[in-house]
Parts: sequence; structure tokens; C-alpha cells
Amino acid sequence: MNARRALWTAAMLPCLAIPAVWPLRAAQADAPRIAFEPGTGRLEITVGGKPFATYVCRDEKIARPYFANVHAPSGRPATRRHPPVEGEDLTDHSTMHPGLWLAFADISGADFWRNRARVEHVEFAEGPTADGGGARFAVRNRYLSGDKVICTELAHYAIHVRPEGHLLLWDSEFSNAEQSFAFGDQEEMGLGVRVASAIRVQGGAGRILNAEGDRDEQRVGAKPSDWCDYAGVVEGERIGILLMPHPGNFRKSWFHARDYGFLAANPFGRNAFTRGEKSRIVVKPGETFRLRFGVLIHSGPEGEAFDPKAAYADYLKLTADPAPKPAAPAPVRPDPAKVPAGSASAGP
Repeated sequence: MNARRALWTAAMLPCLAIPAVWPLRAAQADAPRIAFEPGTGRLEITVGGKPFATYVCRDEKIARPYFANVHAPSGRPATRRHPPVEGEDLTDHSTMHPGLWLAFADISGADFWRNRARVEHVEFAEGPTADGGGARFAVRNRYLSGDKVICTELAHYAIHVRPEGHLLLWDSEFSNAEQSFAFGDQEEMGLGVRVASAIRVQGGAGRILNAEGDRDEQRVGAKPSDWCDYAGVVEGERIGILLMPHPGNFRKSWFHARDYGFLAANPFGRNAFTRGEKSRIVVKPGETFRLRFGVLIHSGPEGEAFDPKAAYADYLKLTADPAPKPAAPAPVRPDPAKVPAGSASAGP
């Protein structure tokens, strides 16, 4: 075992096994290099030498994995500092809103959003690796209520440098081979983000915008939409985070939006948001339940236009399933009556 791999393994032991997949850096010379550096229970990610995010797989205070201290391409913070700094950040929900996360307040009655049940990191199922097309890694998690396994999750993450910003692709599959489990109906479900203090609506210079053109908590909150962008201007620079639920998910997402800096894409809260029929998504033994999201972290000069619709179209193009190969054409069998004299006819 070489020194680099030994350092990696020792530093990441709290996250258990990591397969040895190398190299870690982008091979394409003209693309910003994406790099991973191990820490105790965490993975530091940089793009072009600037901080991008920290993936945390083990935390004594937070019982689920998350991305902390997410930065925009310019290097400015895009999510609230973790932990928040008293006097500079709002300090509410510090263990529930650590940055960027996928969590559920009700899976078979267990509450993983409020850290009352635990998501245990089992292993790195893939990578981390990087090449000219981006970077990726995958983790396997176990959802526990006490000692009972509710389900397992295989989460694939990919990072792509796009013209609009840094795009994080999130693809999670949930299953249990032996017993069924069910996703309940609450506001606190789905993919959540707590934005940087400087770009929140209340007390900052931000705005919330959905695909229909609605703005801020009062008009965006509890409405379904293809995407929602939380962004603001900091010292002449636009900073934002665009959440994009994949249209292939089982249902369109409602957006839980708060002017104080919180946003979540939630496809489960039918009753929570509309007072309609309660939603209950049952996953039977051996079945797989899949959720996909795109998260674009973007930045640019204040006067430079940002087009969320174009960014969403780019996300859909990047995640489109490959087109099936066309079937081979059937062999043409010539009409024997038209075969010229002396020619061989087609076989049987």
C-alpha cells in the first residue's frame, strides 16, 4: 500500500471501507481539476483549487450524511456556514440544516430529518474518481430505527463543471430485500438546502424564484414546480443554488420555501402542502425506489443574466437515458419472379 492510499484509508476509517479507485484528479488539461482529500469521517472536494463542498459521512451530532460548506464557482459560500457563527448567521436548526442534505421525517414511522433515527454509512460503493467528464462517488447507507434496519440506500453523486456553474447530480435508490417500508407525508421530507446568510430573503439580499415566475416564501411555498432557485447578490456578485427534481421521480415536488434561508424539494407532502389525501409510498420487498435531483451552484457578475430554464434543460439533457439502439432492419427477400435469368435467388 503506497503512502497516499495509506493516508486515505486511515483518515476515512470512521466511514468504513473505501474501494481503491484511482486516479482522483481530472485528466482533461483544460478543465478545472476536481480533487478529493480525505478527512476523519469526511471528504473534502475542490474544483479548480477552490473549495466546493465537504461530504460528511459521520458526525457525532448529526445522524445522517450531508454536504457542508458548499461554495459557488467564485469561491464564495453558497450554503450557511456549518456550524453557523453566532452573530453572523441565524443559528436555528443547526443539526437539521447543515448545508445540503436528503432526509425524511417519516420512513415507516422513523424520523431521520430530526435525527431521531440514524442513517449509518456502510461503505463507499464506488470511487471517488475524477476524469475529464467530471467526478463521481457512490455510498451505501443503512437506515436504522434502534437496531432495526428500515431500508438501505445506494446514493450516486456526480459533479460536473457546466457553463452555468457546478452541477451536483444526486441519484438515490432505496430497497429492502426482506420487508416492505413506507415513505410518509410531512413537510420535512426530500432534498433540502440552507443557503448562505448573505443571500437569504429575510435579512439578506436574496430572492426565491420558481419555474412559474413566483417569488419568495409567500408565493413559492407549498407549490409544485419543475425547479426553484434561491439566489442573491453579494458585493456585486450573484450567488445561488438551483434545486431541480428529476421529472422521472414518482411525483412532481412541492417546494418548502422559507425567507429565512431554507428550501426543500418534497414529492411526498401531498397532505402537508395541499391538505389533500395523505401520501404513503410503499416499497415492497425486493423493489427499488429511486429519487433523482440536480443541484446547480452558480455565480457570476451582478449584471450577468442567469437563465434557470436553460440550466434545467441542460440538466435534463445530461441525465437523459440513452436512446435505445434501433432494431436491425429485416433482410430483404427479393421476389423470385423478378430475379434476372442466370442469377442466384435468396436462400430460404
